[in-house]
Amino acid sequence: MAECWDENHDIGSTSEESYHFDRLHIEPIYDAFICPLTKQVMRDPVSLENGQTFEREAIEKWFKECKENGRNPVCPLTQRELRSAELNPSMALRNTIEEWNARNEAAQLDMARRSLSPGSSETDILRALHFLVHYCQKSRSNRHVVRNAELIPMVIDMLRSSSRRVRCKALETLRVMVEDDDDNKEILAEGDTVRTIVKFLSHEQYKDREEAVSLLFELSKSQTLCEKMGSINGAILILVGLASSKSENLATVENAEKTLENLEKCERNVRQMAEIGRLQPLLTVLHEGSSETKLSMAAFLGELVLNNDVKVLVARNAGSSLIDIIKYGNREGREAGLKALNQISSYEVSAKILIGAGILPPLVKDLFSVGSNALPMRLKEVSATILANIVNSGKDFDSVPVGPEHQTLVSEDVIHNFLHLISNTGPTIACKLLQVLVGLTSSPTTVFSVVSGVKNSGATVSLVQFVEAPQNDLRLASIKLLRNLSPYIGQELASCLRSSSAPLSSLIKVISESLGGISEEQAAAVGFLADLPERDTGITKLMLDEKLFQLVTLRIVGIRQGDTRGSRFVTPYLEGLVKVLARFTFVLSSEPDVLELCREYNVAALFIDLLQTNGLDNVQMVSASALENLSQESKKLSKLPELPKAGICASIFPCLTRPPVVTGLCRVHHGTCSLKESFCLVEGQAVEKLVSLLDHNNEKVVEAALAALSSLLDDEVDIEKGVEVLCEAEGLNPILDVLLEKRTENLKRRAVWVVERLLRKDELAFRVSGDPNASTALVDAFQHGDYRTRQIAERALKHIDKIPNFSGVFLSIPH
Repeated sequence: MAECWDENHDIGSTSEESYHFDRLHIEPIYDAFICPLTKQVMRDPVSLENGQTFEREAIEKWFKECKENGRNPVCPLTQRELRSAELNPSMALRNTIEEWNARNEAAQLDMARRSLSPGSSETDILRALHFLVHYCQKSRSNRHVVRNAELIPMVIDMLRSSSRRVRCKALETLRVMVEDDDDNKEILAEGDTVRTIVKFLSHEQYKDREEAVSLLFELSKSQTLCEKMGSINGAILILVGLASSKSENLATVENAEKTLENLEKCERNVRQMAEIGRLQPLLTVLHEGSSETKLSMAAFLGELVLNNDVKVLVARNAGSSLIDIIKYGNREGREAGLKALNQISSYEVSAKILIGAGILPPLVKDLFSVGSNALPMRLKEVSATILANIVNSGKDFDSVPVGPEHQTLVSEDVIHNFLHLISNTGPTIACKLLQVLVGLTSSPTTVFSVVSGVKNSGATVSLVQFVEAPQNDLRLASIKLLRNLSPYIGQELASCLRSSSAPLSSLIKVISESLGGISEEQAAAVGFLADLPERDTGITKLMLDEKLFQLVTLRIVGIRQGDTRGSRFVTPYLEGLVKVLARFTFVLSSEPDVLELCREYNVAALFIDLLQTNGLDNVQMVSASALENLSQESKKLSKLPELPKAGICASIFPCLTRPPVVTGLCRVHHGTCSLKESFCLVEGQAVEKLVSLLDHNNEKVVEAALAALSSLLDDEVDIEKGVEVLCEAEGLNPILDVLLEKRTENLKRRAVWVVERLLRKDELAFRVSGDPNASTALVDAFQHGDYRTRQIAERALKHIDKIPNFSGVFLSIPH
């Protein structure tokens, strides 16, 4: 049992590095100082009843093992059973050993001092540092001794050693020296020591980083050193990186995190952490700090540049606190809160969180309030900006209360107040409130309330006048709002534009600007004009006078030729241009100037080209509709060639002369046709392109294409030849498919009309009569269509003999 103890319970054994110091004695070690069990110098010697002396901890363990083995206590040396296990402290021996230790430790400290001086070998320095670690770990008083012996500055100097092992051991030694000792920590706070320690955080060796972080964690328990660490450039950033590292060992990560938690005690450090994305300390202060601290942090938060994920984090954790500040704080606090909320609300996800936290009522109250408690105009601008951010988050606001009487943002009195503010404040607030109305009119659930408020307040004229504003943002917001309102109050807006040419001129100037790319303002301006009532000839004439026809035509051609750089606004800009150009085709018969311009710029060819803009449904639909209008004019513009006058012989002997043969005439229009001069779809080879659109996924494109093709089957043209043209373009089956699909009532009505015209050709009627699906579709139209559609379906069914034709049954009675 004694042998087992010697092998496995060598208490207090030292490493090889400290061997030299542990055995440096000015006096020899007396046998009485050595515990027979541990073979080490005793710290707390006790005697047994037989006079043998042991280390208390060792003999207690021995007796415990005796008991566990079912034996009475025996003396480890004599192996004789003892009557009692009572232990008697050997105070005299203990005092003697302590005096002996003190004398020897003094010698060891002196040797350590000599070893830490310049010129010592690496081995001696490492032994000295190792001794100091163990010496300081023995007792807190030993750390005082080390300080008084001025050994701490000497260890600090070892941080600049050329030996990596020495530097690393010096970090460990300093950590042990300053544990739970503020006085020792103060020594490290002097000079550049902390900066030197921080540099170790970036070393390649993981052990260096580990020891440096451990030392900094211990130092961070001091308020003074927290401030010192925070003042070192990059220190907090490096610690944050270590705390979030996936490659560092667990001890380094944990100590870095604990160091940061200690650094949070200093407000300046909290700000630094926030700047590099560690927001939680700042959010905690905002939630739990004093009023003064909350105000300070809210002001700082308003100055930060936050990414979207951080905005969401702040909204969730501090949104309510910030809203309370703007509701109940003084003017300085409200300003700080508003600026912070302005940052957070700029992302739609965080904006929706703020809505749930109740941000709308105080914002609206601040905007509309007047009197001594009202916010100054510069802060109302911030409130308006936040409200614009909130509204443009995409949430429906028809049920979100903003007032004491459950008003919402689209309540009529709130809309009236917005419009009043827009007309009676500076351009910044007006711009933001216009953006609010843009957001509300972009939602189908709130647009009608805004439209009603605008109409009832008579604000249309003032809204139109903003398109002349010199401020780009204000002008853009007004144009976007007018575009959203145009489908609902287009006639009122057109009337405003007709009453003064200045707004229209301003819009055309915006459209015509050459910026290298297409701006949002240009796309919005042309979109607004495109949505005005297309049959309003007054507006069309004004556009013609402003040379808008030439402008949009050249811009469309430029885009098709690739002259315009890529931009996310090119598509809406092109759609608007095409729609504006198409409106001129509605006045061809009444405006000779437009007719000549269409010929000069060959717009029919341009619209045919635009049919092939795959993926741009609106462009294809509008182009097909414009081609229908142009084709309707082909009947009037197709001219018969002048025939030579008959000679004398022909007049005397008409039977002997042949009538002149005219070649090159259009089959459908029976005259001289061309795409450029008479807009003939046949001559322009547009029929195949229109037929190809009949299987489009968008029924509006299909309807427009079918309407354009229908112009070749009108009563004023050769219907039979028109049918031939459609058949040659393989249009029969696509047209029948449109009839069978019955996607919309308008499409079904148009398809029945076209099919009836096609079935007037006996060959086609015979083919279709064998198709039960086509017959069923015609029967369905006959039974369920409107009066006009039923009449046409009845004629179609007669063509395929599904309804008897009674008109030929009754023979005329001869007179």
